[in-house]
Amino acid sequence: MPNDFRLLMLGAMYENGGNTTHRFLDGHPQMFVYPFESQLGTRMVQDHLSSTFPVKYRWPVFALEATPYQDYKAIIDEEGKVRSRTPDVSKFRHMPFDFSDDNRCEIYQGYIKETGRSRANNIAAFFQATFDAWKDYKRSGEEAVYVGYSPAMVIDADKILNDLPQAHVLHVVRNPWSAYADTRKRPVPMSLASYMLGWTLNQYHALLFKEQFPERIHLVRAEDVMADSLNTLGPICEKLGLEAALSLKTATWNSNPLEEIYPWGTIRKATPAANRATAEELSKPERDEIRARTWQYLEVFDYKGFI
Repeated sequence: MPNDFRLLMLGAMYENGGNTTHRFLDGHPQMFVYPFESQLGTRMVQDHLSSTFPVKYRWPVFALEATPYQDYKAIIDEEGKVRSRTPDVSKFRHMPFDFSDDNRCEIYQGYIKETGRSRANNIAAFFQATFDAWKDYKRSGEEAVYVGYSPAMVIDADKILNDLPQAHVLHVVRNPWSAYADTRKRPVPMSLASYMLGWTLNQYHALLFKEQFPERIHLVRAEDVMADSLNTLGPICEKLGLEAALSLKTATWNSNPLEEIYPWGTIRKATPAANRATAEELSKPERDEIRARTWQYLEVFDYKGFI
C-alpha cells in the first residue's frame, strides 16, 4: 500500500496560513482533503523537538508490541475525534458531519489486516478509513491524492517522504508580523520569543529538506495564496499530476464555500489587505524585535520590506 498511497501533507507554523491553504485545496475534485487538522502524532514521539512542538503535530511513532486497535487509538487526531465523539463541545459543531470514529476504527483495522502494521501502512489506512467512514462526504469520483494538514509538520518532512515514496510535502510560510499578531489573539498566547523560535525552526527545516528532496517538497507564501490562490496552488497540483482546478479559487469545507476561514484557523478573511492590517496591529518595539529574531529568513522569503 505505501508504494501506491499518494499523500500531500501540508505543514506551517501556527497562524502561518496552513489552514487557509488547506481550505483552498478542499474542493479540488481529484483530492480527498481531510476535514480538520490531521493530527497524526502519538504520545510516543520523543526527540529533541518534543519540548518545542506538541506531539499531536508530529509524524507518529507506534509501539512495536501494539495491536492495530492500539495503533489507531494512539493517533491523537484531536479535532476529528472530538467532533465525532463529543460534537457539542467541538468548535466545528455547526458543520454537518455524518461520521463515526468507531466505524473508522473498524475499517482501519480491516486495512491493516490486509497490509500488516508499519508506520507507512498505518498512515495510509488512517486516511483511507476516514473517507470510507465519512458518509456525507461529497465525492467527485476522480479523487487520487489524500491531503492532510498539521502545524509544524515540515520538521518531520524527511520521515514522511522516506516512509511514503509517493508522498509530497507542501510548506506554507507567512510573514512573522501578521502571524505573531494573530497568535496573540489566542486565550493563552505564546511569548514573542517562543513563537519566533518555532517560526524560524519551521523555515530552517523547510529550506533544509527542500535541498534534500527538491522535487517532493514545495514552498508557498500565505501572502501569495491570499492574493491568487489559483495561480499559487495550481502549479503545485500540476506537479502532482493533477489539474489546476477552478475550485482552488474558493475556500471550502466538504466543498461548501466558507465566508471566513475561522474556526479552522485564526485567519478570518484571507485577503492581502486583512493580512497587512493584522501586522499593523503590532507596536513598533514588537515589529523591531520580530525583525531581529527572524532576519536571516526575511530576504529568503521576500519579507524585508513587508512592514
